[in-house]
Amino acid sequence: MSDLKTPAAPKAPFTKGSGPLGTDTTGVLVAEPKGRTGASRILLGRDAIMIYALLVVVIGACLLIPRFASPVTVGFLLLDVIPILLIAMPMTLVIITGEIDLSVASTAGLTSAVIGVLWAGGGMDIGVVLLIGLLVGVVAGAFNGFLIAVVGLPSLAVTIGTLALFRGLALVVIGDNAVANFPPELTAFFTSKIGSTGIPVVMVGVLVVVLAFGVVLHLTPFGRGLYALGYSTEAASFVGIKVARSKFWLYVATGGVSALAGVFWTLRYSSARSDNASGLELAVIAAVLLGGVSIFGGKGSIPGVVAGVLLIGTINYALRLGRVSDVVLIIVTGTLLIASVVGPSIFESVKQWNHHRRIRRSLPQH
Repeated sequence: MSDLKTPAAPKAPFTKGSGPLGTDTTGVLVAEPKGRTGASRILLGRDAIMIYALLVVVIGACLLIPRFASPVTVGFLLLDVIPILLIAMPMTLVIITGEIDLSVASTAGLTSAVIGVLWAGGGMDIGVVLLIGLLVGVVAGAFNGFLIAVVGLPSLAVTIGTLALFRGLALVVIGDNAVANFPPELTAFFTSKIGSTGIPVVMVGVLVVVLAFGVVLHLTPFGRGLYALGYSTEAASFVGIKVARSKFWLYVATGGVSALAGVFWTLRYSSARSDNASGLELAVIAAVLLGGVSIFGGKGSIPGVVAGVLLIGTINYALRLGRVSDVVLIIVTGTLLIASVVGPSIFESVKQWNHHRRIRRSLPQH
């Protein structure tokens, strides 16, 4: 007899056991399809997709809109997005935990009003005035944090209330007046550029803020704990995360950074008014969600949010250069906000359907 070997049977994705009468009793999946790994995960991830989209929009705007490809455009575009980018940093952390803060623009407006009144009153150094303005934002954030983290009220209800409260306080503080006699050198500094690049000098400080929040979120135990909070508050508490403390300090950070945005807004335009930064919260939340942060919590990253902010800012500025009305800009922002919520849900549903379909195909046929 020739020494022939029987060909090995194809490797199946299931291990099977044999029961009475030769029936299969087990069907354990051992080779379930895996997701992207390595370089493909980075190059095809949500952050990378947002960067690709940003590049496409920038290149398209440069080709289609006159005067877009210039240092002047770079300067004004970045000056426009700085308040959104600043507030988006703490807002990213807040939404990752499954919460939200709708009072950020009102906090910026209240800060501006307080700065205006203190400066108009005279007798105070501008540095002290700005410091008090920042403290106002911190106190406003701590108030939100106390009601949400300590008292346990829902963040949506609380921050809708403080949105109206802080804006009303700003109107009480400064009324319908506008203070515009701030030191010219400060306004010149906040609008100055780095050489002929068109990049504002204050972008250096903004990048420091972005890097700080990036390090906190992605490289510290506190940041990793925020993802756990977004997935399950009970599970986060079980593994030792201080839920109330974490949420409280996030709202303090949100208030403080919103106040910083209010300072920038006031000195850039050299005008303190009660309605400064009105409606800014819509752009901030749209940019954060468009940047890949899940509205349900537990997912998101700083690089994706930065790309989302720049994408919305570029689209709005390009449309403004194209002489599109402000009403259309609001519609575009609202549409992007809806798309950033609905899009990921549809994508996840399709992904789950495809995943289950592959598993069903791998099941043994009876």
